[in-house]
Amino acid sequence: MHLHSNILGEGKPFVILHGFLGMSDNWKTLGRKFSENEFQLHLVDQRNHGRSFHDAEFNYEVLVEDLKAYCDEHKLEDVILLGHSMGGKTAMLFATQYPELVSKLVIADISPRFYPIHHDAILNGLKTLDFETIKSRGKADEELSSYVPDFGTRQFLLKNLYWMEKGQLALRINLDVLADNVGEVGEALPVHSKFEGDVLFLRGDKSEYIGHQDEAIIRSHFPQARIGTIEKAGHWLHAENPADFYEAVINFVN
Repeated sequence: MHLHSNILGEGKPFVILHGFLGMSDNWKTLGRKFSENEFQLHLVDQRNHGRSFHDAEFNYEVLVEDLKAYCDEHKLEDVILLGHSMGGKTAMLFATQYPELVSKLVIADISPRFYPIHHDAILNGLKTLDFETIKSRGKADEELSSYVPDFGTRQFLLKNLYWMEKGQLALRINLDVLADNVGEVGEALPVHSKFEGDVLFLRGDKSEYIGHQDEAIIRSHFPQARIGTIEKAGHWLHAENPADFYEAVINFVN
């Protein structure tokens, strides 16, 4: 049950965790850029995502244990840990449970609070994709568009498509388990969880995931937290404004 990862560069360990229905590939371009600064980047696929293993159990406790096993296996300590959205929730819980392993924490566009389920349309759309009849990415995009009108979101989701064998498309994500456990993704950080180290929260100025009302809850768990805003960006801030995102993170970790 090893997590799949893409490892780039040499130096201080820097682990990046993708969001729900994402994968490590979403971070390749930024990962490469970070790795030019004497960091060893670990772009990790969380369970039921990307090329990592599929398992019926899915919640933040097991995602944290997967990451702990990964750090043990690769002998990582003093890690810079960056997580986006669901990956940010994994990263927060990991830092509160294994503070001795985390030197700096970066959380991209997610707060420690509870979020109601809001992936229904996406999951329903993905479930309707019938790969007996869909034989091209274009056709999959067309089918998905009635559920997910936003082109950028569809492109992000369709990164999960791959050729299982010649002529046979499939999804890399474990769709059934993720759909069954989607409620876990919005779970709040346990109320007494605390991390006293350096933390940077970055929000997109067009995103509603971190509002002003979140600042108090962020500081109750992360007393040292700094909160920054990336302009001209929504929830996928690292993809929508990679230059400013990169700059904010590099300034913080250096």
